[in-house]
Amino acid sequence: MFSRAVKAIADAEVFIITAGAGMGVDSGQPDFRGHEGFWNAYPAYAKLGVCFENLSTPYHFIDDPHFAWGFYGHCVNMYRETIPHEGFHIIQKWIEQKNAPYFVVTSNVDGQFQKAGYDEDRIYEVHGSLHWLQCQTLCTKSVWTNTHTVQVDFETMRAADPLPVCEYCGKSCRPNVLMFGDWTWLSQRAEAQKRAMDAFLAENAERRVVVIEMGAGAAIPTIRAKSERFGNELKHATVIRINPREPEIYEPNISIACRALEGLKQIDSALTELVGSAAGLD
Repeated sequence: MFSRAVKAIADAEVFIITAGAGMGVDSGQPDFRGHEGFWNAYPAYAKLGVCFENLSTPYHFIDDPHFAWGFYGHCVNMYRETIPHEGFHIIQKWIEQKNAPYFVVTSNVDGQFQKAGYDEDRIYEVHGSLHWLQCQTLCTKSVWTNTHTVQVDFETMRAADPLPVCEYCGKSCRPNVLMFGDWTWLSQRAEAQKRAMDAFLAENAERRVVVIEMGAGAAIPTIRAKSERFGNELKHATVIRINPREPEIYEPNISIACRALEGLKQIDSALTELVGSAAGLD
């Protein structure tokens, strides 16, 4: 499968990068997959019997904002400290070598693609970003950059005062991310990103496209579905799905059963050999 992936990348004129939560694991971020994975990362929540789905709801920001910001404040702090792994830069190298247009589509709310140097105008964050805030009561439809640092007690996973508040009304605010059962997420920032993506797809519809999907599981299949849509709708597209647990994808797309960084490094090594061999024949 690696040889086919190398050929797809070598032949590509356009790159689409799609990424789920598994993309962050190689940067040291916790694996939230399943209750056990989440509780191993956060023993305080294991003691409370609280899982990720219990936490990821907008209602806590009204009922108990210190509890809500305990988790989300910790996540923001963690993402600010995280250094994007080498895989981000391997893909950048391929794009730069080919001087190719690209677009990133991710369900991650961590801002790691921006941190790794990808163009903000070429990223679609389908579930929003923790680095942006909105009013919980919807006093305004504006969103603003999250510059607040939340202090968290790791024994209780509760946030200390002062908590972030709305810039407009002074009441409770929340991250501008889509949560479970969420009817108050302000999606206009993500919708603008989607419009930019749609324009990109239309502009490059006739070119050879490689879709590199990483760490996108089947439990919440948002990214997998988008990758497959690109593979179906773009005439000359090939999807490379890199996933250690659920790598399956229909032919002629390509399935690689490993983590994102491992897969990217192996492809890059083979691609370097291919380029070197071609240069030696000239």
